[in-house]
Amino acid sequence: MPTSGAESASLATERGQAKPAPSTLDDLFQPEHDESHRAPRKKKRRTGCLVALIIILVLIGGAVYGGFWAMSNYGDKINEVMGWGEPTDWEPGLATGEVTVTIREGDTGGPVSTALFEAGVTKTEDVFYDYLVDENVDFTVYPGLYTLQEKMTAAAALEALNDPANKLENTVATVEGGTIESSLPLISEAIGIPIEDLQAAVKDPSAYGVTAATLEGWLFPATYTFDPEVTATQVIQRMVDRTRQSLAEAGVPAGDENRVLTIASIIEREGRTGDFAKVSRVIQNRLDDGMMLQMDSTAQYGYGELHAGVVSTSEEAQFDENAYNTYVIEGLPIGPIANPSHAAIDAAMHPVDGPWFYFVTINPQSGETVFSTTYAEHQAGIEVWHEWCRANPDQGC
Repeated sequence: MPTSGAESASLATERGQAKPAPSTLDDLFQPEHDESHRAPRKKKRRTGCLVALIIILVLIGGAVYGGFWAMSNYGDKINEVMGWGEPTDWEPGLATGEVTVTIREGDTGGPVSTALFEAGVTKTEDVFYDYLVDENVDFTVYPGLYTLQEKMTAAAALEALNDPANKLENTVATVEGGTIESSLPLISEAIGIPIEDLQAAVKDPSAYGVTAATLEGWLFPATYTFDPEVTATQVIQRMVDRTRQSLAEAGVPAGDENRVLTIASIIEREGRTGDFAKVSRVIQNRLDDGMMLQMDSTAQYGYGELHAGVVSTSEEAQFDENAYNTYVIEGLPIGPIANPSHAAIDAAMHPVDGPWFYFVTINPQSGETVFSTTYAEHQAGIEVWHEWCRANPDQGC
C-alpha cells in the first residue's frame, strides 16, 4: 500500500538514509542526538582539563618558589657544587706586588686561610683551607711574618709559606689598639729578646724624651724589622720615633702630644676606622659641653679588663675610682689607654663636623655604630644593641 510523503521520510530516517535538508538556521545547528547524552561528557572533559592545568601551574610555581628559596639560602653551596658562579680561587699568573702576612703561635689551617684573605693574597676566605682539605695536605707553618704576593692561588700561597726565603727574620708586627701589656710578649716572641729586658726598657719614659707617666700610646703599631743584635732599648726607641713621625704628619703642636695620643687611643678602642672622625667629634663635643666622657674603654683599661674579650664594662670597672675611668672623672684620662694608629691620631686632630654627643655599636660583629644627638635617640640605639646581644649570647656582650 503506498505511503504518504511524511511516512516515507520517517521510514527513510529509521533505515539510515539521509535526513531531509534543514528548513531553518536553528535546524542546522541542532545536535543530532539528545543533548542529555552529550552535555555531561563535555562538561566533565572541560573540568578535568582545568584541574590538570591548575595542578601543573601549582607544580611549576612550587618548583620556581623552591628554586628561589634554595638559591637565596644555599646559593653559594649550590653554585660551588654545580660549578656555577664566580671562581673562589685566582687564576695562575695574576700574582703581583708584595704583602706581609702574620702567622701567630698556634694558627692552624683555618686562621691562616683567613689571614691570607685579609692580606689580599687569596681571593676568598676559605679557599686556602678548602685546598688543604681537598688535597689532604699535612699543613705545618711556623709563626712569624711572611712575604707573599697579592692574587696568589691557594697552591702558590702554600708553596710560598713553605719556602724559608719568604719568612722575615727579626720582624715583628704590633697591632692597632694594643697596649704595652699585650705588645711586649709579641715583640719578645718574634725577635727573641727576653720579656724582662723589654719590661725594663719601658719603665722610664724620660729616657726617650717622653713627658708622661708611662709609654702607653707611644709604641706605634706597625711592622718592624730589626738587626739580629738589636737591644730592647733600641726596639722601644724605634717605636717611639715612629710615633713622633705620625704626630708630626698629623700636625700635632709641640707639647700637645700626650693629649692628642690620649684622645686617639680612645678613638682607636671605641670605633672602627671609618667612624674615627665621628668618634673624635663626640669626644670633642662632650669636652666642649662639660659632659663626662663615659667611655667604656677607659673604665676597662683603668680596672685592668681591657683585654678581657668582652664588649660590656663590668659594674666593678665602671665605678672604680682611678685616673683613667671617665665614668668617675671629668675630662680626659691621665694618659693614653692604648697604642693608636696614624688614622686615629689624624682623627683626633681633625674631627668631622657634627652635632653628636652619643654613639653605640649596635652590632659588635660588624662594627656598625649609631651616632645620636639626644639621649632618647641614644637609648633607642642601646636597645638595638641589647637585642643583638640577646640573639648572640656568646659574642662577648
